[in-house]
Amino acid sequence: MKRPLLTALLYAALTLGANPAAAIDPETRQIILDMRVDDMRKMKILAVAAKPVDTEFEDVDGNKMTFADTNGQFRLVNFWATWCAPCREEMPALDALQVEMGGDDFQVMTIATGRNRLSGIHKFYAEANVTNLPILLDPKGRLATRMGALGLPVTILLDREGREISRLTGGADWASENAIAVLRALMDAE
Repeated sequence: MKRPLLTALLYAALTLGANPAAAIDPETRQIILDMRVDDMRKMKILAVAAKPVDTEFEDVDGNKMTFADTNGQFRLVNFWATWCAPCREEMPALDALQVEMGGDDFQVMTIATGRNRLSGIHKFYAEANVTNLPILLDPKGRLATRMGALGLPVTILLDREGREISRLTGGADWASENAIAVLRALMDAE
């Protein structure tokens, strides 16, 4: 079986194994879908939240972690790579989003997936003037694969319990008024 097909099947299985109790009610979901404009129109909002993923990733010091380590917060998880042109364009907006919304209830988590040298990541951050985002690593792409992140960038919103509730494939202006309004509406819907 080809890898993209296998990954798509895995993601579908994860979604089918979702917890229906965690779903956003249909009326609220439709309101949020209708409020999306521009880049946010690409955002898919799951009718049923996917089960949490426990695959490890690591911080810049090599410490292993999972999303369970940050449960209690909404996490905007962005899979990216240093060689990805759309990633380079969207990273400053993710940095601005962290400044705007980051805190006890919300964090932007950018995870470099695949082969990305630490020196290249530091250079990338410096060139993009990124100063507020963590350096998190998925060096073998296991987490990205497990979460069905096909292509880059892929951004996934996790609820406080680590369940996926929305995803956007491709670059986006995460610092736009609409992106912030959509994210706040998703957080309030829980």
